[in-house]
Amino acid sequence: MKNTILNNFRTSHFLLVALLFLALGFFCYSASLSLSIPLFLILLGVYLWYQERVNYKILLDLGLLLTLIVFIAYASIKYVVFPSFFIPVAAIGILVMLLYNDLHLALIMSFASSVLVGFVLGNRFDLMIVYFTGSLIGAFSVKDARTRAELINAGFMISIFQVLCIILLDPYKDFLLGKNFLFNYFRPLFLNGFISAFIVMAILKVFEYLFGVLTNFSLLELSDFNHPLLKKMILEAPGTYHHSLFVGNLSEAAANSVGANTLLCRVGAYYHDIGKIDKPEYFTENQIFEANKHDDLEPTMSRLVIFNHVKNGVDMAQKYNLHPKIVDFIQEHHGKSLMHYFYQRAVSEAPEHEEVDEQTFRYPGPKPQTREVAIVMLADSVEGACRALEDPTPSRIDETVHKIINNKFIDGQLDECDLTLKDIELIGMTFTRVLAAMYHTRVKYPEKKNDNGNRRSKSSEANASKAQPNYPND
Repeated sequence: MKNTILNNFRTSHFLLVALLFLALGFFCYSASLSLSIPLFLILLGVYLWYQERVNYKILLDLGLLLTLIVFIAYASIKYVVFPSFFIPVAAIGILVMLLYNDLHLALIMSFASSVLVGFVLGNRFDLMIVYFTGSLIGAFSVKDARTRAELINAGFMISIFQVLCIILLDPYKDFLLGKNFLFNYFRPLFLNGFISAFIVMAILKVFEYLFGVLTNFSLLELSDFNHPLLKKMILEAPGTYHHSLFVGNLSEAAANSVGANTLLCRVGAYYHDIGKIDKPEYFTENQIFEANKHDDLEPTMSRLVIFNHVKNGVDMAQKYNLHPKIVDFIQEHHGKSLMHYFYQRAVSEAPEHEEVDEQTFRYPGPKPQTREVAIVMLADSVEGACRALEDPTPSRIDETVHKIINNKFIDGQLDECDLTLKDIELIGMTFTRVLAAMYHTRVKYPEKKNDNGNRRSKSSEANASKAQPNYPND
């Protein structure tokens, strides 16, 4: 059933891609444009497909972007009279970089959009070069961008390099000192960069929704603790909230060490345990002044309560319209791990000669499919284990971290993500460093003793101690 749905999904996207190319071909024919434009796009799509950079859906999305820029270029000469240097081709490179965070894909799209616009405007080679340079510089400038200021800076860089490019194409004084250079070349090219940047600011959210992707800007919005789910967690499950913060810090540091998406890891960690909001008192981090609820429950009942935090978390995420990438963290952060504590309790309490099925005490999964989810899974397990240590010295923390990671690896929980053995080693080292800094031992100050030789009176000592309490340094 699942394979049938997947095949139908792929078929529908393939048909949409085919229709898009046919529509573009018809548009080029009716507008007296070169029919080499759709052929060029088809060959480009085949290249990206064989490079395993795209699927049918991404091809459809990229085709839509290129179709839009072709239409804008055509409209600029057919319906609206303004200099060709005002066409915001660089917006394509910026959008692709922000939406897919893939520099290779941004390079291909920058090249394609520049060539297509050059074709439409009368095979203008100079425009192709200028626009390709600006679009590529824009893509470089917004890599890992998280603020609007970085977008404005990208616009400035596009402006500078486009002007520089047109100067290098014709670096002679007759052109540079001519009366048309300032108004027909310098001004539109310089403004073009800022126009492209502001257009991206205005339409980025629309394309995020249309393409179903999650950019750094949306991740930053989700990391705001005024989000209804995070506010609910703070009020109803404060222990889980602080646990999620710590897991987020661990995950971000580990992701940075292996080149994964640090912001996605941190935000995914914030939401990975939101299902515990439903019954917070059944989880140890929230049992501050209460006895353990599971002491009075059968292991099978405890298993159901613990399992349900994953299902409840997915339901809450869908209710609050969280992106599927965030839902993956909720659903996969335990993989198919064994719930050791309750499994061992069930084995010890089972009647003689009665076997307990280990599979019934395993999470339903699926296992982590991406590096980011796998990192959060490891950080979640490591944080809980190290918090339970009675004497968290650096050596004991290091031993615990490597034991947890090795157990996950041997149990096959990392089989379906693309973490390498080197990555796993770097992640373990990062966890040890961060946890050792968190649980560092503090200097024990000796208690004050009364001394007859002390020059100050007891009353003055008492007053001084009240005025300046002697807290140990953290």
